[in-house]
Amino acid sequence: MKAGIGPCLGCQELQRQVLDLQEQVADLRALVEQLRQQLAAARKDSTTSSKPPSSDIVKPPKPTATADEGPRSRGGQPGHARHARPAFPPEALTCPPHEYRLNLCPDCGHGLLPADTAPRVLQQVEVLAVPVRVEEHQGLAAWCPQCCRVHYAALPAVVERAGLIGPRLTAVIAFLKGVCHASFSTVRKFLRDVVGVTISRGQLCKVLAKVTEALDKPYAELLEQLPCEAVLNVDETGHKDNGARWWTWCFRASLYTLFKIDPTRSANVLIEVLGKEFDGVLGCDYFSAYRRYMRECGVLVQFCLAHLIREVRFLQTLPDAAERAYGERVLGALKNLFGVIHQREELADDVFQRQLTAARAAVLHVGTQEVPAGRHSGNLAKRLERHGECYFRFLTTPGLEPTNNVAEQAIRFVVLDRQVTQGTRSAGGRRWCERIWTVLATCAQQGRSVFDYLCDAVAAHFQGTAVPSLVVSEG
Repeated sequence: MKAGIGPCLGCQELQRQVLDLQEQVADLRALVEQLRQQLAAARKDSTTSSKPPSSDIVKPPKPTATADEGPRSRGGQPGHARHARPAFPPEALTCPPHEYRLNLCPDCGHGLLPADTAPRVLQQVEVLAVPVRVEEHQGLAAWCPQCCRVHYAALPAVVERAGLIGPRLTAVIAFLKGVCHASFSTVRKFLRDVVGVTISRGQLCKVLAKVTEALDKPYAELLEQLPCEAVLNVDETGHKDNGARWWTWCFRASLYTLFKIDPTRSANVLIEVLGKEFDGVLGCDYFSAYRRYMRECGVLVQFCLAHLIREVRFLQTLPDAAERAYGERVLGALKNLFGVIHQREELADDVFQRQLTAARAAVLHVGTQEVPAGRHSGNLAKRLERHGECYFRFLTTPGLEPTNNVAEQAIRFVVLDRQVTQGTRSAGGRRWCERIWTVLATCAQQGRSVFDYLCDAVAAHFQGTAVPSLVVSEG
């Protein structure tokens, strides 16, 4: 009896060890799968997510020349059209041309005769030694024997408002600070060493405050115009104000762009700026604030299709074969959709609309059917099921872009400025940034000179007249 017990106990021990090993293998497999998912998420870049290209850790290598081509030489390449700046017209010259003549031939020393050939011309631009004009305005004193007081003549209102810095130099300072991302120290060095004027940091702050006041009304006009737009693209990015986390919102219309700095990133900003009755179409990404605004206010939106494509491409990098196959199917349907769009000029209207409708329906069908059990695939399928039509509103809305690239491009300048200036430190600083960024982006859209607009706006503000508007009509 005892001899038979030993083998049974040994088998039970082996079975227990096998079960323990199976549990360990299952745990290790789960851990490996988890690590593979984390690795795929960590490898996200600008092509598989909404991350900016600057965040890519590993850049793709530059294309190398083939053995037949050899290394490319510097400078212009064969077949590249030559670019030359146009010459200044005669009326732009500040003095008559300087003429230089040859009397003797430089080769043989023989006397020379005038030739009918056009002269060799070199135009030169130079900065004056003192590029400023210093004026003094005196309010002469007068004695009143009746009052026994001294009275001074009033200075012109435009002179009083401007103070030490005239309108044009005020615009130069605003241009350096707003367009060139220059710090107060850099602006002071430029004014001291180039212009020959020494100004304190406090005085520079006052100058920028005057420019801010000059831009208040044009900014308010654009803010009032926003709810009336038929198509509007919106994006947001972080902003630091005195160490606190704020948000810069970018509202881009067809002819202007407005920036607003707010302490929150919620839909309350959209409700405050655009109102609950906004009747246009909002181009945006899939951020929750836009979905809440759409849900609570019934606003039509166009979710960024580029973000969707990047997330589909991310599915192709996952370790699970089923999720990769699902991503390939969705991406193939999207490529087919854009293939139809690119054939717009080649197809008859009824054929184009029929193929376009079928291609859109195919994307939604592929995206919501035969979805694998993975978390990322499930999230994408739910998104397409709930808001699939919001990705294709551009197909039926004239002037609406399928992506939110225009807003992202407009906000890129703000991101660069944030890296240089490290944000703001007061309400005055936020107000200045909102207005100068709005002027920069809007002038770029309208093909206007930022410096000329600043000069006109500051001069009008000092004179007490209407500041030029940034609102322009279509066409």
